[in-house]
Amino acid sequence: MLDPRPSASLRDLAVALSLLTRLPVHLPAAAYARGAASAWCWPLVGLMLAGLAGCVAVTCQAIGLPKEIIVLLALLTLVILTGAMHEDGLADMADGFWGGHDRARRLDIMRDSRIGAYGVIALALGLGLRAMALVSLGIFMIPAIMAAAALSRAAMVVTMATLPHARTDGLSHATGRPAAIIAATACAIALFATILLTGKAALPAILAVAIMTAATMRIAHGKIGGQTGDVLGATQQITEITALIALSAAL
Repeated sequence: MLDPRPSASLRDLAVALSLLTRLPVHLPAAAYARGAASAWCWPLVGLMLAGLAGCVAVTCQAIGLPKEIIVLLALLTLVILTGAMHEDGLADMADGFWGGHDRARRLDIMRDSRIGAYGVIALALGLGLRAMALVSLGIFMIPAIMAAAALSRAAMVVTMATLPHARTDGLSHATGRPAAIIAATACAIALFATILLTGKAALPAILAVAIMTAATMRIAHGKIGGQTGDVLGATQQITEITALIALSAAL
């Protein structure tokens, strides 16, 4: 349930930051009981992370670095701030979904800390597509990366709320499933931010992310019967890439 009190909102934001980033946010164990309930502000966390990456980009631009290097440093900032948890999810999902022949084997592969060929290819293509899209966006890079960050975190919340847990343990299971009102609030925040940041270009990006989220959920349900933390991380990456490509075409 949403708690309208300002102190509760700040608590939820702190929980979300602790779950989704490597920022030094230290909370008592009891705070994580609102893991799923705090998901409404995941798009806000995305905006904050992208804003920090944007600050790095502006600083690099001020000292005259080429745009290709600026983009790579902005992406590096995001990877450091999140601990590459979403990229790790993308690699694990790629390995598991296409390396295993049945549900049990796919889940085993996804839990394995080693990375396979599918995972390497997914990471290389994912980072490459993000970088190329951002380079093509030029002066619109910062608003686009912020909008994509917000939309992709909302996609994670929708996936959590829609699909059942594929495991009886793990981070996603421990976090819980957000209520419909939580998912709707996350979507509203992401949509508002995207429209504010990108104007008319928001529509194709929102539609593309919605379609890709639905497709990713359908594949996950077919492959393992639900979602895991790796599926959520992969959803973030897939929808962020989708949003950036859509925005690069529209802007």
